[in-house]
Amino acid sequence: MTVVGMDNNEQSRHKLVIIVGSVRDGRFGPVVASWVAVQAGAHGGFDVEVVDLAEFDIPLALPAQSPKYAGDAYPRPAGMAALTSALEGADAFVVVTPEYNHSYPASLKAAIDWHFTQWTAKPVAFVSYGGAAGGRHAVLHLENVLTELHAVTIRDGLAFPNYFTAWQDGRPLDPDAAGYAKTLLEQLAWWAGALRSAREAAPYPA
Repeated sequence: MTVVGMDNNEQSRHKLVIIVGSVRDGRFGPVVASWVAVQAGAHGGFDVEVVDLAEFDIPLALPAQSPKYAGDAYPRPAGMAALTSALEGADAFVVVTPEYNHSYPASLKAAIDWHFTQWTAKPVAFVSYGGAAGGRHAVLHLENVLTELHAVTIRDGLAFPNYFTAWQDGRPLDPDAAGYAKTLLEQLAWWAGALRSAREAAPYPA
């Protein structure tokens, strides 16, 4: 995990967790996540943590009871503790995902399914990459899943078609990409503030 942008003005800033969703060998996700972290740091409204799912033990086999009802007693592997803590402490998320066979990676689905309340009443934005579709099929599926967990998905995301020719030296070649990222982050910051205030005012009725 990498943390950037920390300062003493914590009340006006939001904890943003950027999730690298792919664990495949040779993945491009960390490059995209690093660029997104730079954009979020420049925005000024976030304390940014990059969470790489490849660093955690995330089994596909799940306990019998749902994490929604088990709460803190849910029996997660010890190697998942730092991931759970990061998700719990987040005010907002950016999910960086590729598209595998018109959907998103199994590693990302497993990380989502091992948790429930950690997503609840928090905003989630998406940055996707892939071939011609730019990962948009993956995002459509993720929107359905995270809505079921009572998260709030952000409309304006970022998609990078044909990323293998559209990036150079760790940056997208599209000169408008930073502007699109700013729009995404401004919407994410607005929702992060609104939902954090709402969670502090009253428990979410999940």
